[in-house]
Amino acid sequence: MAIAVSHATPAASVQCTRVEWIIVVLCRLRARGVASPLMASIRLTALSKSYRAGSLAVDGASLAIADAEFVVLVGPSGCGKSTLLRMIAGLEECTKGTIEIDGRVVNDVAPRDRDIAMVFQNYALDPHLSVRGNMRFGLDRRRSYPSAWRALVSGEYRRRRRDESQQIEERVRSAARTLGIEPLLHRAPRELSGGQRQRVALGRALVRNPSVFLFDEPLSNLDALLRSEMRTELRILHRSLKATMVYVTHDQEEAMSLADRIVVLRDGVVQQVGAPTELYERPTNRFVAGFIGTPTMNMLEGTFDRVDGADAVVSWHGSSIRLPASRWGALGARLAQGCRVVVGIRPDRLAPCHPETPGSVPGRLVALERYGAQCDLVADVGPVRVTARCGAERVGSLREGDPISMAIDGNSAHLFDEHGQALATSR
Repeated sequence: MAIAVSHATPAASVQCTRVEWIIVVLCRLRARGVASPLMASIRLTALSKSYRAGSLAVDGASLAIADAEFVVLVGPSGCGKSTLLRMIAGLEECTKGTIEIDGRVVNDVAPRDRDIAMVFQNYALDPHLSVRGNMRFGLDRRRSYPSAWRALVSGEYRRRRRDESQQIEERVRSAARTLGIEPLLHRAPRELSGGQRQRVALGRALVRNPSVFLFDEPLSNLDALLRSEMRTELRILHRSLKATMVYVTHDQEEAMSLADRIVVLRDGVVQQVGAPTELYERPTNRFVAGFIGTPTMNMLEGTFDRVDGADAVVSWHGSSIRLPASRWGALGARLAQGCRVVVGIRPDRLAPCHPETPGSVPGRLVALERYGAQCDLVADVGPVRVTARCGAERVGSLREGDPISMAIDGNSAHLFDEHGQALATSR
Protein backbone atom coordinates (compact mmCIF):
# COMPACT_ATOMS: atom_id res chain seq x y z
CA MET A 1 0.00 0.00 0.00
CA ALA A 2 1.52 3.31 -1.03
CA ILE A 3 1.47 6.20 1.39
CA ALA A 4 1.85 9.74 0.12
CA VAL A 5 4.00 11.89 2.38
CA SER A 6 3.88 15.66 2.19
CA HIS A 7 7.19 17.51 1.99
CA ALA A 8 5.95 20.33 4.22
CA THR A 9 7.96 21.12 7.32
CA PRO A 10 6.69 19.92 10.73
CA ALA A 11 5.77 23.49 11.70
CA ALA A 12 3.57 23.84 8.60
CA SER A 13 1.90 20.45 8.84
CA VAL A 14 -1.72 20.43 10.00
CA GLN A 15 -2.34 16.78 9.15
CA CYS A 16 -0.22 15.16 11.81
CA THR A 17 1.23 15.82 15.22
CA ARG A 18 4.93 16.36 15.85
CA VAL A 19 5.39 12.76 17.01
CA GLU A 20 3.60 11.37 13.92
CA TRP A 21 5.76 13.57 11.70
CA ILE A 22 8.97 12.24 13.22
CA ILE A 23 7.84 8.64 12.66
CA VAL A 24 6.81 9.31 9.03
CA VAL A 25 10.08 11.04 8.19
CA LEU A 26 12.13 8.31 9.86
CA CYS A 27 10.35 5.72 7.72
CA ARG A 28 11.20 7.78 4.64
CA LEU A 29 14.83 8.12 5.76
CA ARG A 30 15.12 4.41 6.34
CA ALA A 31 13.73 3.71 2.87
CA ARG A 32 16.50 5.92 1.45
CA GLY A 33 19.15 4.18 3.51
CA VAL A 34 19.84 7.34 5.52
CA ALA A 35 18.33 6.36 8.87
CA SER A 36 19.08 2.67 9.10
CA PRO A 37 22.30 2.30 11.08
CA LEU A 38 24.09 -1.01 11.17
CA MET A 39 23.23 -2.91 14.31
CA ALA A 40 26.06 -3.89 16.60
CA SER A 41 26.41 -5.67 19.91
CA ILE A 42 28.85 -4.52 22.60
CA ARG A 43 30.66 -6.75 25.07
CA LEU A 44 32.77 -5.48 27.97
CA THR A 45 34.87 -8.06 29.79
CA ALA A 46 36.49 -7.31 33.18
CA LEU A 47 37.00 -3.69 32.14
CA SER A 48 39.00 -1.50 34.54
CA LYS A 49 40.37 2.04 34.49
CA SER A 50 42.86 3.41 37.01
CA TYR A 51 44.77 6.67 37.08
CA ARG A 52 48.34 7.49 38.11
CA ALA A 53 47.26 8.64 41.54
CA GLY A 54 46.01 5.12 42.16
CA SER A 55 42.31 5.94 42.04
CA LEU A 56 40.15 3.28 40.40
CA ALA A 57 37.44 4.84 38.22
CA VAL A 58 36.04 1.55 36.88
CA ASP A 59 36.64 -1.80 38.55
CA GLY A 60 36.11 -5.03 36.60
CA ALA A 61 32.96 -4.06 34.71
CA SER A 62 31.51 -6.84 32.54
CA LEU A 63 28.46 -6.20 30.39
CA ALA A 64 26.83 -7.57 27.24
CA ILE A 65 24.67 -5.19 25.18
CA ALA A 66 22.56 -6.75 22.44
CA ASP A 67 21.88 -5.37 18.95
CA ALA A 68 19.34 -2.52 18.97
CA GLU A 69 19.24 -2.40 22.78
CA PHE A 70 18.89 0.85 24.74
CA VAL A 71 21.10 0.52 27.84
CA VAL A 72 21.39 3.29 30.45
CA LEU A 73 24.36 3.61 32.81
CA VAL A 74 23.21 5.30 36.00
CA GLY A 75 24.72 6.16 39.35
CA PRO A 76 25.79 9.08 41.55
CA SER A 77 28.50 11.55 40.53
CA GLY A 78 31.93 9.92 40.44
CA CYS A 79 30.65 6.35 40.07
CA GLY A 80 32.53 5.80 36.77
CA LYS A 81 29.63 5.82 34.33
CA SER A 82 31.04 8.54 32.02
CA THR A 83 34.50 6.95 32.17
CA LEU A 84 32.97 3.64 31.08
CA LEU A 85 31.20 5.36 28.17
CA ARG A 86 34.38 7.15 27.11
CA MET A 87 36.27 3.85 27.10
CA ILE A 88 33.66 2.39 24.74
CA ALA A 89 34.11 5.46 22.53
CA GLY A 90 37.89 5.17 22.62
CA LEU A 91 38.38 8.55 24.31
CA GLU A 92 39.86 6.84 27.39
CA GLU A 93 42.27 3.91 27.37
CA CYS A 94 41.26 0.96 29.50
CA THR A 95 43.80 -0.30 32.03
CA LYS A 96 42.54 -3.90 31.96
CA GLY A 97 39.90 -5.90 30.12
CA THR A 98 38.54 -5.92 26.59
CA ILE A 99 35.93 -4.01 24.58
CA GLU A 100 34.24 -5.76 21.68
CA ILE A 101 31.93 -4.05 19.17
CA ASP A 102 30.09 -6.46 16.90
CA GLY A 103 32.52 -9.25 17.81
CA ARG A 104 35.67 -7.23 17.09
CA VAL A 105 38.07 -6.26 19.90
CA VAL A 106 38.54 -2.50 19.60
CA ASN A 107 40.92 -1.73 22.49
CA ASP A 108 43.58 -0.50 20.06
CA VAL A 109 41.19 0.89 17.44
CA ALA A 110 41.04 4.69 17.04
CA PRO A 111 37.72 6.35 17.98
CA ARG A 112 37.01 7.39 14.38
CA ASP A 113 37.29 3.76 13.24
CA ARG A 114 34.91 2.27 15.83
CA ASP A 115 31.78 3.27 13.88
CA ILE A 116 30.26 5.08 16.84
CA ALA A 117 28.69 8.52 17.28
CA MET A 118 28.70 10.39 20.59
CA VAL A 119 26.43 13.13 21.90
CA PHE A 120 28.06 15.14 24.68
CA GLN A 121 26.62 16.87 27.72
CA ASN A 122 27.85 20.31 26.61
CA TYR A 123 26.72 19.77 22.97
CA ALA A 124 30.34 20.41 21.68
CA LEU A 125 29.12 22.58 18.81
CA ASP A 126 31.67 24.66 16.89
CA PRO A 127 30.64 28.31 17.43
CA HIS A 128 32.23 29.37 14.14
CA LEU A 129 30.10 26.99 12.06
CA SER A 130 26.41 27.16 11.24
CA VAL A 131 23.99 24.41 12.20
CA ARG A 132 24.52 22.92 8.75
CA GLY A 133 28.31 23.12 9.14
CA ASN A 134 28.20 21.43 12.54
CA MET A 135 25.97 18.62 11.31
CA ARG A 136 28.05 17.84 8.24
CA PHE A 137 31.46 18.42 9.82
CA GLY A 138 32.16 14.74 10.52
CA LEU A 139 31.03 13.67 7.05
CA ASP A 140 33.17 16.35 5.39
CA ARG A 141 36.23 15.12 7.28
CA ARG A 142 35.65 11.58 5.96
CA ARG A 143 35.02 12.51 2.32
CA SER A 144 36.44 10.35 -0.45
CA TYR A 145 37.01 13.45 -2.63
CA PRO A 146 38.16 16.17 -0.22
CA SER A 147 40.50 18.30 -2.36
CA ALA A 148 39.02 21.49 -3.79
CA TRP A 149 42.33 22.20 -5.57
CA ARG A 150 42.29 18.89 -7.43
CA ALA A 151 38.71 19.60 -8.51
CA LEU A 152 39.99 22.66 -10.39
CA VAL A 153 42.14 20.56 -12.74
CA SER A 154 40.13 17.33 -13.03
CA GLY A 155 36.60 17.36 -14.40
CA GLU A 156 35.89 13.77 -13.29
CA TYR A 157 37.15 14.48 -9.79
CA ARG A 158 35.07 17.67 -9.68
CA ARG A 159 31.91 15.79 -10.71
CA ARG A 160 32.38 13.07 -8.09
CA ARG A 161 33.17 15.64 -5.42
CA ARG A 162 29.98 17.54 -6.30
CA ASP A 163 27.88 14.35 -6.17
CA GLU A 164 29.39 13.43 -2.81
CA SER A 165 28.64 16.91 -1.44
CA GLN A 166 25.03 16.63 -2.60
CA GLN A 167 24.67 13.27 -0.83
CA ILE A 168 26.03 14.77 2.38
CA GLU A 169 23.65 17.72 2.09
CA GLU A 170 20.69 15.38 1.59
CA ARG A 171 21.62 13.40 4.70
CA VAL A 172 21.94 16.62 6.70
CA ARG A 173 18.56 17.92 5.50
CA SER A 174 16.87 14.58 6.12
CA ALA A 175 18.19 14.44 9.69
CA ALA A 176 17.24 18.09 10.23
CA ARG A 177 13.68 17.41 9.04
CA THR A 178 13.50 14.43 11.38
CA LEU A 179 14.44 16.59 14.36
CA GLY A 180 12.41 19.64 13.30
CA ILE A 181 15.43 21.94 12.87
CA GLU A 182 15.55 22.32 9.06
CA PRO A 183 14.59 26.04 9.26
CA LEU A 184 17.60 26.56 11.58
CA LEU A 185 20.32 25.19 9.27
CA HIS A 186 21.67 28.66 8.46
CA ARG A 187 21.87 29.83 12.09
CA ALA A 188 24.90 29.95 14.39
CA PRO A 189 24.82 27.93 17.66
CA ARG A 190 24.65 31.15 19.74
CA GLU A 191 21.30 31.93 18.10
CA LEU A 192 19.72 28.68 19.32
CA SER A 193 17.95 27.70 22.51
CA GLY A 194 19.24 24.85 24.68
CA GLY A 195 16.75 22.39 23.23
CA GLN A 196 17.63 23.39 19.66
CA ARG A 197 21.35 22.99 20.36
CA GLN A 198 20.69 19.53 21.75
CA ARG A 199 18.81 18.59 18.58
CA VAL A 200 21.74 19.80 16.48
CA ALA A 201 24.12 17.62 18.51
CA LEU A 202 21.75 14.67 18.05
CA GLY A 203 21.46 15.41 14.32
CA ARG A 204 25.25 15.47 13.97
CA ALA A 205 25.31 11.93 15.35
CA LEU A 206 22.31 10.83 13.28
CA VAL A 207 23.83 11.81 9.89
CA ARG A 208 26.84 9.61 10.62
CA ASN A 209 24.56 6.54 10.43
CA PRO A 210 26.74 4.74 13.02
CA SER A 211 26.29 1.25 14.40
CA VAL A 212 26.36 2.54 18.02
CA PHE A 213 25.10 5.78 19.56
CA LEU A 214 26.67 6.98 22.82
CA PHE A 215 25.02 9.68 24.96
CA ASP A 216 26.83 11.38 27.86
CA GLU A 217 24.13 13.09 29.97
CA PRO A 218 22.76 14.94 26.92
CA LEU A 219 19.66 16.34 28.64
CA SER A 220 21.15 17.56 31.92
CA ASN A 221 21.36 21.19 30.76
CA LEU A 222 17.70 21.40 29.73
CA ASP A 223 14.76 22.53 31.84
CA ALA A 224 12.35 19.92 33.23
CA LEU A 225 9.64 20.34 30.56
CA LEU A 226 12.05 20.20 27.64
CA ARG A 227 13.90 17.27 29.21
CA SER A 228 10.65 15.31 29.35
CA GLU A 229 9.89 16.13 25.72
CA MET A 230 13.36 15.10 24.56
CA ARG A 231 13.11 11.80 26.47
CA THR A 232 9.99 10.98 24.48
CA GLU A 233 11.69 11.88 21.20
CA LEU A 234 14.71 9.72 22.05
CA ARG A 235 12.47 6.71 22.69
CA ILE A 236 10.71 7.28 19.37
CA LEU A 237 14.06 7.59 17.58
CA HIS A 238 15.34 4.40 19.16
CA ARG A 239 12.29 2.37 18.20
CA SER A 240 12.38 3.73 14.65
CA LEU A 241 16.12 3.46 14.05
CA LYS A 242 16.53 0.13 15.87
CA ALA A 243 20.04 1.24 16.78
CA THR A 244 22.25 0.20 19.67
CA MET A 245 22.31 3.05 22.20
CA VAL A 246 24.28 3.49 25.43
CA TYR A 247 23.16 6.41 27.56
CA VAL A 248 24.70 7.91 30.72
CA THR A 249 22.70 9.83 33.31
CA HIS A 250 22.64 10.49 37.05
CA ASP A 251 18.84 10.89 36.94
CA GLN A 252 17.18 7.57 37.81
CA GLU A 253 13.79 8.79 36.53
CA GLU A 254 15.41 9.41 33.14
CA ALA A 255 16.95 5.95 33.26
CA MET A 256 13.65 4.27 34.16
CA SER A 257 11.75 6.01 31.35
CA LEU A 258 14.32 5.40 28.58
CA ALA A 259 16.05 2.09 29.17
CA ASP A 260 15.48 -1.44 27.98
CA ARG A 261 18.02 -2.32 30.68
CA ILE A 262 19.69 -0.27 33.39
CA VAL A 263 23.24 -0.67 34.72
CA VAL A 264 23.64 0.74 38.24
CA LEU A 265 27.20 1.68 39.22
CA ARG A 266 28.76 2.71 42.53
CA ASP A 267 32.43 3.56 43.06
CA GLY A 268 33.30 2.03 39.69
CA VAL A 269 31.62 -1.31 40.43
CA VAL A 270 28.52 -2.61 38.65
CA GLN A 271 25.88 -3.18 41.34
CA GLN A 272 23.03 -4.61 39.26
CA VAL A 273 21.95 -4.97 35.63
CA GLY A 274 18.33 -5.49 34.68
CA ALA A 275 15.09 -4.11 33.28
CA PRO A 276 13.65 -1.04 35.05
CA THR A 277 10.86 -3.09 36.63
CA GLU A 278 13.32 -5.70 37.90
CA LEU A 279 15.51 -3.10 39.59
CA TYR A 280 12.50 -1.43 41.18
CA GLU A 281 10.84 -4.60 42.44
CA ARG A 282 13.88 -6.82 43.12
CA PRO A 283 16.93 -4.67 43.99
CA THR A 284 19.99 -6.76 44.75
CA ASN A 285 21.23 -4.57 47.60
CA ARG A 286 20.40 -1.59 49.76
CA PHE A 287 22.21 0.88 47.50
CA VAL A 288 20.20 -0.05 44.40
CA ALA A 289 16.97 -0.05 46.42
CA GLY A 290 17.67 3.46 47.68
CA PHE A 291 18.87 4.83 44.35
CA ILE A 292 16.04 3.56 42.15
CA GLY A 293 12.61 5.04 42.83
CA THR A 294 11.22 8.48 43.66
CA PRO A 295 10.82 9.37 46.49
CA THR A 296 13.64 7.19 47.77
CA MET A 297 12.87 3.98 49.66
CA ASN A 298 12.40 4.29 53.43
CA MET A 299 15.07 2.30 55.32
CA LEU A 300 14.12 1.10 58.81
CA GLU A 301 17.04 -0.41 60.72
CA GLY A 302 15.93 -2.97 63.30
CA THR A 303 16.68 -6.42 64.69
CA PHE A 304 15.31 -9.83 63.81
CA ASP A 305 13.30 -10.59 66.95
CA ARG A 306 11.50 -13.88 66.65
CA VAL A 307 9.24 -16.13 64.62
CA ASP A 308 5.59 -15.74 65.61
CA GLY A 309 3.76 -18.74 64.22
CA ALA A 310 4.97 -18.89 60.63
CA ASP A 311 5.62 -15.14 60.34
CA ALA A 312 8.87 -13.35 61.21
CA VAL A 313 8.90 -10.27 63.44
CA VAL A 314 11.41 -7.42 63.24
CA SER A 315 11.70 -5.06 66.22
CA TRP A 316 12.14 -1.43 65.28
CA HIS A 317 12.28 1.30 67.96
CA GLY A 318 9.59 -0.17 70.15
CA SER A 319 7.38 -1.26 67.23
CA SER A 320 7.06 -4.65 65.57
CA ILE A 321 7.07 -5.19 61.81
CA ARG A 322 5.51 -8.49 60.80
CA LEU A 323 6.95 -10.21 57.70
CA PRO A 324 4.48 -12.87 56.50
CA ALA A 325 5.78 -16.34 55.68
CA SER A 326 3.75 -16.32 52.45
CA ARG A 327 6.31 -13.85 51.07
CA TRP A 328 9.44 -14.46 53.11
CA GLY A 329 9.29 -18.17 53.87
CA ALA A 330 11.17 -19.51 56.89
CA LEU A 331 13.28 -16.48 57.82
CA GLY A 332 14.10 -18.10 61.16
CA ALA A 333 16.22 -20.67 59.33
CA ARG A 334 18.22 -17.94 57.58
CA LEU A 335 18.65 -15.33 60.29
CA ALA A 336 19.94 -15.58 63.84
CA GLN A 337 17.77 -14.08 66.52
CA GLY A 338 18.94 -10.58 67.43
CA CYS A 339 20.84 -9.98 64.18
CA ARG A 340 20.57 -6.54 62.58
CA VAL A 341 18.42 -6.17 59.47
CA VAL A 342 17.02 -3.31 57.40
CA VAL A 343 13.39 -3.24 56.30
CA GLY A 344 12.86 -1.21 53.11
CA ILE A 345 9.44 0.28 52.36
CA ARG A 346 8.57 2.13 49.16
CA PRO A 347 6.77 5.44 49.88
CA ASP A 348 3.69 4.30 47.95
CA ARG A 349 3.48 1.26 50.29
CA LEU A 350 3.47 3.42 53.42
CA ALA A 351 0.17 5.13 54.19
CA PRO A 352 -1.48 7.17 56.95
CA CYS A 353 -3.88 5.10 59.05
CA HIS A 354 -5.92 5.02 62.26
CA PRO A 355 -3.69 4.89 65.37
CA GLU A 356 -5.20 1.55 66.41
CA THR A 357 -4.44 -0.19 63.12
CA PRO A 358 -2.37 -3.37 63.77
CA GLY A 359 1.24 -2.91 62.74
CA SER A 360 1.02 0.89 62.58
CA VAL A 361 3.76 3.15 63.97
CA PRO A 362 3.18 6.60 65.49
CA GLY A 363 4.94 9.75 64.38
CA ARG A 364 4.55 13.45 63.65
CA LEU A 365 3.93 15.05 60.26
CA VAL A 366 6.74 17.53 59.47
CA ALA A 367 5.99 18.31 55.81
CA LEU A 368 3.05 17.92 53.45
CA GLU A 369 3.96 18.18 49.77
CA ARG A 370 1.03 18.38 47.36
CA TYR A 371 1.31 17.36 43.70
CA GLY A 372 -2.27 17.65 42.54
CA ALA A 373 -3.81 14.18 42.73
CA GLN A 374 -0.92 12.91 44.89
CA CYS A 375 0.68 14.01 48.15
CA ASP A 376 3.94 13.19 49.88
CA LEU A 377 3.75 13.00 53.66
CA VAL A 378 7.09 13.44 55.43
CA ALA A 379 6.95 12.33 59.05
CA ASP A 380 9.36 11.79 61.93
CA VAL A 381 8.76 8.27 63.23
CA GLY A 382 11.05 7.65 66.18
CA PRO A 383 14.55 8.76 65.14
CA VAL A 384 13.84 8.17 61.44
CA ARG A 385 12.29 10.50 58.87
CA VAL A 386 10.07 8.61 56.45
CA THR A 387 8.09 9.58 53.36
CA ALA A 388 4.69 8.22 52.36
CA ARG A 389 3.04 8.85 48.99
CA CYS A 390 -0.73 8.62 48.75
CA GLY A 391 -3.75 10.07 46.99
CA ALA A 392 -4.75 13.61 47.95
CA GLU A 393 -8.13 12.34 49.15
CA ARG A 394 -6.43 10.35 51.96
CA VAL A 395 -4.82 13.42 53.50
CA GLY A 396 -8.08 14.83 54.76
CA SER A 397 -7.57 17.57 57.36
CA LEU A 398 -3.98 16.64 58.22
CA ARG A 399 -1.71 19.60 58.82
CA GLU A 400 2.03 19.90 59.34
CA GLY A 401 2.81 19.28 63.00
CA ASP A 402 -0.12 16.91 63.55
CA PRO A 403 0.43 13.44 65.05
CA ILE A 404 0.16 10.71 62.45
CA SER A 405 0.23 6.91 62.30
CA MET A 406 1.75 4.97 59.41
CA ALA A 407 0.75 1.47 58.33
CA ILE A 408 3.66 -0.76 57.25
CA ASP A 409 2.75 -3.52 54.83
CA GLY A 410 5.13 -6.46 55.37
CA ASN A 411 3.89 -8.09 52.15
CA SER A 412 5.50 -5.34 50.08
CA ALA A 413 8.60 -4.79 52.22
CA HIS A 414 12.20 -5.40 51.17
CA LEU A 415 14.65 -6.95 53.61
CA PHE A 416 18.42 -6.46 53.72
CA ASP A 417 21.02 -8.06 55.96
CA GLU A 418 23.58 -6.15 58.01
CA HIS A 419 25.90 -6.01 54.98
CA GLY A 420 23.23 -4.41 52.80
CA GLN A 421 22.54 -7.46 50.63
CA ALA A 422 18.92 -8.22 49.77
CA LEU A 423 17.33 -11.34 51.26
CA ALA A 424 15.42 -13.33 48.68
CA THR A 425 11.67 -13.76 49.00
CA SER A 426 9.92 -17.08 48.60
CA ARG A 427 7.94 -15.77 45.65
